[in-house]
Amino acid sequence: MELIRIGFLTITLADLIDITIVAVIVYKLYMVMRSTIAIYIFIGLLLIIAFSFIAQAVDLKVITWILRTLSDIWVIAFIILFAPEIRRLLVSLGRNRLVRLFIKVDVAESIDEIVEAAAELSEKKYGALIVIVRATGIRSFIETGHPLEARVSKQLLVSIFNPKSPLHDGAVVVKDRVVEAARVTLPISERKTVGGVTLGMRHKAALGITEQSDALVVVVSEETGTISIAEGGELIRGLTPGELREKLEGAIEEVSEESLFSLFRSDKNGKK
Repeated sequence: MELIRIGFLTITLADLIDITIVAVIVYKLYMVMRSTIAIYIFIGLLLIIAFSFIAQAVDLKVITWILRTLSDIWVIAFIILFAPEIRRLLVSLGRNRLVRLFIKVDVAESIDEIVEAAAELSEKKYGALIVIVRATGIRSFIETGHPLEARVSKQLLVSIFNPKSPLHDGAVVVKDRVVEAARVTLPISERKTVGGVTLGMRHKAALGITEQSDALVVVVSEETGTISIAEGGELIRGLTPGELREKLEGAIEEVSEESLFSLFRSDKNGKK
């Protein structure tokens, strides 16, 4: 169905839908990459694509041939160059409420055990890193650790993070009601500080995995016993066990479109 005619150029409904979809994808990629060095490569590729259209329009045969040759490897190059950004884009899509209608996350029964373990670990000042898997799988990271496949319990988590345990280094991964693995190696975030506080390796690892997945991560500081939680590349520090329980339940149940961190900040603002 023809919508617009400008001289010899006609725009149909299908063209409009096509342009809208491409614009949304480009915008989403830009928003994901804008704070990284990859944005400059992304803009450069967009310029190459635009120039190739111009070259074809004015019949520059040699340049068109060169650009067509480059386009043959463009998809592979794009995946290689932007693998972290593509992962973040897919994670953001996975957080959509419509997508979550088809995904069941069953960790509610594990929350009590995790919260009680975090409280005891905090009291004893045992460093801990507990990853709670949601929609996005992190199998490639889980495989770096020691498989357990044990039911979640406070006693198990506390014993794993005992400094005398051979499994205390690295992260524990919890999926549904099962501890899948311990001593898991996580990606390290490039961020060095949060709120003016210098981050240790545990907190950087917590941010790193949440930048690449929709996992929740509970962190207990070995130096101070402070309980923190990470989600979506953001970190909330200084939680009490009660606040930790509230944030975990809110994040798992998805009772609101607001993020975990906006809810927490609004709570803080309301108390002031």
